[in-house]
This record gives sequence, C-alpha cells and structure tokens, in this order.
Amino acid sequence: EVRLVESGGGLVQVGGSLRLSCAASGFAFDHYMGWFRQAPGKGREAVACISDSDGRTFYDDSVKGRFTVSEDNAKKMVYLQMSSVKPEDTAVYYCAPALCGDGDYGVIIVADYDGPWGQGTQVTVSS
Repeated sequence: EVRLVESGGGLVQVGGSLRLSCAASGFAFDHYMGWFRQAPGKGREAVACISDSDGRTFYDDSVKGRFTVSEDNAKKMVYLQMSSVKPEDTAVYYCAPALCGDGDYGVIIVADYDGPWGQGTQVTVSS
C-alpha cells in the first residue's frame, strides 16, 4: 500500500524557517520525489524535486535560493527546508513521486502519481 505522510508544518513569521518531512512507503525510491503546495483558492503547484538516484535537485523560481529539498533513501524520507519564508508561501504542502527536468523555458516539475495523496501539512506565514 502506497502511503505519503507529511509533517512539520506550522505557524512561522516572515523571514523564518521551517523543515517539512515526508515519510513514503509502498513504492521504490528509484525515480524522483517532489514537493507540491496548494494555497487557499488556488490549484496545486510544484515547489521542488529531487532525484532518488543522484540527488540532483530542481526548484520552482518562486522558492529557488530559499528552499532546499533533500532525502534519506534508506529511510524513505524526503525533506523540505524552508528559509526566508514569505506570506505567499502559506499553503498546504504535499509530497509525491514526480518527474523533473530542465526544460527549454525553465525547470519542469510535475506529479507522476495517481494514487491517494497524503493529508499534507499546513504552513502559515505571518507578517
């Protein structure tokens, strides 16, 4: 059974930091894992992605230089270190298997997953 469990969210002030965790099970860590977020009234958007095989990372322009994605393959854990957070980072954050790469017009990160998403973890940035 595939399971994705996100944790670590909370209330953080502008400019602060937060570390999100994702525990994955039920599938092999041999592709890419991505972080996604959904703000109130908006669609889900990609944030960051990491290659399970070589650790290469990809970031949406909105978080580049502020967020860092990492993973522990042995534990099947994926992390998102958030720094210098902004009010627009407020959203529910999810992890999922993904496809990532460098496109002609920038980084491409898309979910490669049609199973049940986790419950997500709420991040609220206060100003």
